[in-house]
Amino acid sequence: MSPFSHRQHSSKPFLSILLILVLRGIRVSGTTFTFVNKCEHAVWPGILGKPDLGTTGFELKKGTTRTFQAPPAWSGRFWGRTGCKFDDSGHGTCASGDCGSGEINCNGNGAATPVTLAEFTLGSGSPDYYDVSLVDGYNIPMMVETSGGSGSCATTGCGVDLNRRCPSELRIEGGDACQSACRAFGKPEFCCSGAFDSPSTCTASMYSQIFKSACPKAYSYAFDDATSTFTCTAADYTITFCPSSSPSLKSLMESGPGSSVEQAAVATTSWIANLATGASTRSQPFAASKSAFFVAVTFIISYLVS
Repeated sequence: MSPFSHRQHSSKPFLSILLILVLRGIRVSGTTFTFVNKCEHAVWPGILGKPDLGTTGFELKKGTTRTFQAPPAWSGRFWGRTGCKFDDSGHGTCASGDCGSGEINCNGNGAATPVTLAEFTLGSGSPDYYDVSLVDGYNIPMMVETSGGSGSCATTGCGVDLNRRCPSELRIEGGDACQSACRAFGKPEFCCSGAFDSPSTCTASMYSQIFKSACPKAYSYAFDDATSTFTCTAADYTITFCPSSSPSLKSLMESGPGSSVEQAAVATTSWIANLATGASTRSQPFAASKSAFFVAVTFIISYLVS
């Protein structure tokens, strides 16, 4: 065997191992969550999930972003806290979304007040499940967008400022949040509990319809799954607070069964028909690096089969 053929034969196993390691690295690198603050004020995102992402709360100043890596099969939720006042040691409270820890970090606590909630269950070789929930209420506009995934991968969220239009019986003192009917009244028919603990017995109330008409892809009550849960495989996610140019109400409703702007207006009270939508633009922050990766993989495969 010539020296050249020997080198060629020995390099192929090496490249095969390299290819496996590269592909395995992509799989275990997990999902990227990017937080973007387009509000005119600081937001303090809260995080509740397992395993820990390195922090359970942080400050996100106006116009800034922050990124986290989550491992496969991570499950948890994010929300925005507003009107927070923390001292130099990180102790304090927030006007909305406060988690009751008395610190910037929520330390395993969920939101103690009504919040716009982004929920994720990441797959491990299977699709991710995600949604934006108003089941407990609302405090700040939020949109969730996907990048680089496969499947339906829809944008979801609530770009509307519901605090300005919140019915008086649901309004939190100070106007920083709008609670759900379940949270406000605690009745089983609003909470989908007791005798109402099934999709057939618990249906949309006039209060949940207010939320749904304004934000048609967000959860409005416990069994609002059909138009509110989304899937995407191997995606990264951007969570934007106070999005500035989100899809129109009509575009957000297009995937919903039998939905249109006219139908929404008929189903709502007079004030909800005047709600405006917020904003969000799809971004592809990792497109270049992923393209380079696939070029490299293609080269290695073509060499191995030659």
